[in-house]
Amino acid sequence: MEQNIQNLPIDIQTSKLLDWLQDRRHCNLKWQNAVKGIREKVNAAIQDMPENKEIKQLLSGSYIHYFHCLRIVEILKGTEASSKNIFGRYSSQRMKDWQEIVSLYEAENVYLAEVASLLSRNVSYEGPALRKQLAKAQQLQQELSRREVECQSSAADLRERYYAACKQYGIRGENVPRELQALVKDLPAVLEEVGKDAAKLEEQIRFYTAFTNFVCDWSEPVLPMLTFVQRRGNATFYEWRMGKVPTVVERPVVEDAPPETVTEDIIDWGTFGKEADTQGVTSGITLEEGIDWGISLEPNSEDTGAGGIDWGDSEAAPIEILDAGTDCPEGVARGEDALTILENSQSRSQFIDELMELEVFLTQRLSEMGEEGDVVAMSQFQLASSVIQSQTCGHVREMLSEVQDLLGRLTSLRMQHLFMIQASPRYVERVSEVLRQKLKQADILVLKGATMAEKRQEALEEQSRLEPRIDLLAGCTRELQKLIESDISKRYHNRPVNLMGVNI
Repeated sequence: MEQNIQNLPIDIQTSKLLDWLQDRRHCNLKWQNAVKGIREKVNAAIQDMPENKEIKQLLSGSYIHYFHCLRIVEILKGTEASSKNIFGRYSSQRMKDWQEIVSLYEAENVYLAEVASLLSRNVSYEGPALRKQLAKAQQLQQELSRREVECQSSAADLRERYYAACKQYGIRGENVPRELQALVKDLPAVLEEVGKDAAKLEEQIRFYTAFTNFVCDWSEPVLPMLTFVQRRGNATFYEWRMGKVPTVVERPVVEDAPPETVTEDIIDWGTFGKEADTQGVTSGITLEEGIDWGISLEPNSEDTGAGGIDWGDSEAAPIEILDAGTDCPEGVARGEDALTILENSQSRSQFIDELMELEVFLTQRLSEMGEEGDVVAMSQFQLASSVIQSQTCGHVREMLSEVQDLLGRLTSLRMQHLFMIQASPRYVERVSEVLRQKLKQADILVLKGATMAEKRQEALEEQSRLEPRIDLLAGCTRELQKLIESDISKRYHNRPVNLMGVNI
């Protein structure tokens, strides 16, 4: 029976180890008061230690307990052997100090209460706190990595949208203001081609004119602007207005923006939100802050009656900037008169309106021809001219296609932008700023992603610092567990002792 009891293990919950020792009177309830005095002596003793690698390693720990002190005494027996007298006592003060510390620890088993408290603190507080910090660092890395990818993806999306917008404008996007202004230089050649292709609309105009005169007995000119361009091409507005070719054409001078006023597509942290630098103005002047010009630079500003000009009953009278006391010589086309029909916003609008009018007529006529029967058509148009009677659905469809092609070339999104750039210099600034903001936002997101990467690296470094500390604490705790189990086991005739719940 006694043999069976000797083999029974003693299981102790680590969190209740100190209470278990005190209940069985292995430790005094006031052990903490004794520990305070011992700690003072330990702190004083470690100030004077011999050069020894193992001692340095022991003292490098965060807390020196009783079992460390025992090992230090064993080491000092070797380093302080020369101070040993014939009675077996050491005259070395170092040895005396540490032997006193060990004796104080062993009095009333103070050391056992202290290491039991230290073990419980490691298991209940230190270990969980370090693991919690480690989990937080790992979770932070995942979150920062996700946000970094989002920033990179959003930045790439913004850049893609930037270049897609530039493609709509027909530019590369390397220097937006200059590229937009360069497009306007090519505009006259494009409009000249449209004017040449308008010559192909002679049959459509004759068909519409004949049909209008037959159905409505119309006496007014039909499609006057379209007819003029079809016959004379993209002539000057002066020729349309005056009915004769000018002897001299003085076109407005378009000045490029100076190199120093071109805003680069970079992040300017110091001027964010301020008014953008003004770009070159097509009228050859520069907009400056605080100047009230008295007129609007928006498209069709000539219709607002700005500048105090009395237009009277004249139609489409151009704004002419003349020197004081001089008159515009006869035969000289200046200002808007020097622009071509398709460059002048007013005449271009009329040209497009008449093209749309012709498109609607051909579309409607094509629909009617598909629904009419042969007998009805013959009775309806037997008195009409041969221009009307000879038309077939296929031929009308071809004529409609030519009109729609010409209309599409003038009303495309790119052409609308070009006309806006030509009409309003401030439009270039607005477009440039809108596009530049996309790049700014992309660059900000790139910087934000870099910040996320730096923080993620910091979290990784924090993890690298915590993992060795956790491993060290786990090793010290397991060692302390074995020492305590062995000490308690000796008190109970070497019965096996298990400290439960030790998990770091």
